[in-house]
Amino acid sequence: MASSFIRQMSIKSWRLLWGASSPGLSQLLKPSQPGITCVLAAGKNDLTDFPELVEDELEEQFVRGSGPGGQATNKTSNCVVLKHIPTGIVVKCHQTRSVDTNRKRAREIMREKLDVAYKGELSEVLVKKRESELRKQVKRRKVNENLERKKQFKEALAAENKPGNDSL
Repeated sequence: MASSFIRQMSIKSWRLLWGASSPGLSQLLKPSQPGITCVLAAGKNDLTDFPELVEDELEEQFVRGSGPGGQATNKTSNCVVLKHIPTGIVVKCHQTRSVDTNRKRAREIMREKLDVAYKGELSEVLVKKRESELRKQVKRRKVNENLERKKQFKEALAAENKPGNDSL
């Protein structure tokens, strides 16, 4: 089921890229101005429709980090605390020693959290998580079915090779 969905999506994206489904789509690939080329690429960030962050609605603080890393972590203020004032959502990011990287990552996390807050169950983060869980369940089910078949096969072989079964 999941593989057919992925197959359909790859066919649709191929049609979008090459304009194979309709003549109107090929217009998307033509540059709007001469000399400017437009390249469509499928990736993680292309599928996201997260809300844009307004810097006036954010409150940013730099605090001292904690955790493993010793003096380099504990004495520098490279942990970013980002608060979205209208919703009250707070994000704390201390993934790297770089303040700039932590600021960018904190904003990405904030956009994801705002998406969940605004859209609820329809947010892309939760939809992707559910799809991932479904794929894992399907994979686990297949593994269990294969293990059950192997077990039945071994039992059938053992039943045939019992000393009481002399069928010559």
